[in-house]
Amino acid sequence: MDSPHVIDPAFAGMSFAEVCALALQQQAQIKHISAVNAKMAHEMAVLKRPKFAATSERFSPKQKSLLEEAIDEDLAALDREIGKLKHPAKEPREKQTPKRQALPAHLPRRDVHHEPESSTCATPGCGCQMRRIGEDVSEKLDYEPGRFSVERHVRGKWACAQCHTLVQAPVPACVIDKGIATAGLMAHVVVAKYIHHQPLYRQEGILGRAGFAVPRSTQAEWIGAIGVELDPLVQAMREDLLKRRVLHADETPAAMLKPAGMRDGKTHRAYLWSYCSTAWDDISAVVFDFAESRAGHNARRFLGIAEDGTGGWRGTLICDDYAGYKQVMNTGVTEAGCLAHARRKFHELWANHSSTLAEQALKLFGTLYDIEREAKDLTHDERLRIRQLKSRTAADLLHAWLIANRQKVPDGTTTAKAIDYSLKRWAALTRFIDDGNLAADNNRIKNLIRPITMTCS
Repeated sequence: MDSPHVIDPAFAGMSFAEVCALALQQQAQIKHISAVNAKMAHEMAVLKRPKFAATSERFSPKQKSLLEEAIDEDLAALDREIGKLKHPAKEPREKQTPKRQALPAHLPRRDVHHEPESSTCATPGCGCQMRRIGEDVSEKLDYEPGRFSVERHVRGKWACAQCHTLVQAPVPACVIDKGIATAGLMAHVVVAKYIHHQPLYRQEGILGRAGFAVPRSTQAEWIGAIGVELDPLVQAMREDLLKRRVLHADETPAAMLKPAGMRDGKTHRAYLWSYCSTAWDDISAVVFDFAESRAGHNARRFLGIAEDGTGGWRGTLICDDYAGYKQVMNTGVTEAGCLAHARRKFHELWANHSSTLAEQALKLFGTLYDIEREAKDLTHDERLRIRQLKSRTAADLLHAWLIANRQKVPDGTTTAKAIDYSLKRWAALTRFIDDGNLAADNNRIKNLIRPITMTCS
């Protein structure tokens, strides 16, 4: 016997149409909650990926093992241990000479001679004087860490006995008057900090082990003095950049400590705005402009554009979709988008959720990048011809795919946002196809700014 149906009291007295309307409302709520959950799951995966997964954006089934170097070290150690064991006698084989790479000829050589203690023949009953008939030479690579030395500047005093005139050579110019460091030592500290990512406290220990510990406060003073002396060079580089028709631009956060008298003595987020020439310019220059905020007027100020939009640089700026750049776009600067930013949104979907749609998008983006690799080293006209011939077709195919799949994806999902980003900026993203001087993405400035971001992290 069938059990009687239990009707929820909430539906009592409701008509069929009202029940259907309520069902549709709840179905819409469920769809919205599902979209929100998918969005939160994607954001969590993106945040966890830098810590627990590989950060490379390469789209390849072959992933290089993070333990490859450790594995090679273990294998080498095992080979040495096995080599020490006694092996049973084997049939003699032809000796194979190992092919070791020759050491570079430009490296300085220091000979260490090894000769017998006596040149008299030690054979019993002989005692003849031996003569040298040749030698065997083997080369070993050596490295000597930095050593301190003292550079003594001796300025002779010359006097005239008759008129008592005193003549002496002037003191050589230096970065810090009466400072103890040579320009070479100060340059070493700057390169170690900003290129090799060695903080000053670590350099203090390294220099101490080399024979003379330079306090980090002294090193900081050196870096500040160098910054002041290099300012004219930076201004000259900025003036040269502003003569270029195409520039890359990006910004990255940097920690800034304000003195207690100026604010609260705490660390605040400032920004380094970066501008550089293209890969095809006759110079390779990058200028970092420090600003206390990420406001768009910082970019306008660097480009020399007045608040009313007059004057300043007018060219094509390759940048991301950050709203701060819109201030300069509104004054007549042409915007060129970054194809890597658009691709990255699909790569995150593929890496974090194994999205098949994202995989299709990555393949279409990959076609555009294959063409760019082909045209990278060509002349401007030839690069433009290749782009018009091949990139335009590949871009149109990608655009059609984005439009077709956007209609299948619910609003608010991460996939929809990835597609919308590319569609909204399509004109800027594909502007490089019609200009051989434009890069397809902003990776050039990203690579130049990376040493700074690693130093600040």
